[in-house]
Amino acid sequence: MTANGDTAGAGSGGGESTTESLRAPRDRILDAATDLFYAHGIRAVSADKIIQQAGITKVTFYRHFHTKDDLVVAYLLRQGAWERGALDAMREAANGADEAFRLFANGVGTEMCKPGFRGCAFINAAAEYAAPDSPVRKVVAEHRAWYRQTFTEMLGQMHVIDPGEAADEVLMLRDGAMLSGYLDDPAQVGSALARSIFAVVTAHGTESAD
Repeated sequence: MTANGDTAGAGSGGGESTTESLRAPRDRILDAATDLFYAHGIRAVSADKIIQQAGITKVTFYRHFHTKDDLVVAYLLRQGAWERGALDAMREAANGADEAFRLFANGVGTEMCKPGFRGCAFINAAAEYAAPDSPVRKVVAEHRAWYRQTFTEMLGQMHVIDPGEAADEVLMLRDGAMLSGYLDDPAQVGSALARSIFAVVTAHGTESAD
């Protein structure tokens, strides 16, 4: 979540800096929005602030994003793609779904220990957009549906009885871990999340692989 801090020539009147102009403007806008939205909250960050941090003009900003909500959706879609890619890579590297869950829990714990951790970007965004039919909430809902489907597949591979119900519980554990990692000491959250996930597996029971 590293944003580009070069703001030379930023604002509605100045030109874009030579260094910044070598990068795609849309990526620079998203980099700035990611840093600012995550650190300060979406509603608290103005388009002008993003324009300044990205080192672009207003014309360039609105050429790529007609509204601020369009930018919020793009920000969440990029974050979601990163999370999906990370979990997909863990599943590919792991020797089975049980190991993938351990890698996932450890990865969550690692993220929490990074400076500037502020919880789940999707939960944070949902808290700021109350209307369930807003484009932002729709992206949040789609991302959570992906988590449920993926966890259901992983638990099914472990032969858990009623993997869909267990997946709902694992997602709640993940949500709680993200909040706990922000409000409390994050150092032990990863291991606690792993224990809790496998407690769900034990509680539901498993069917014979045959």
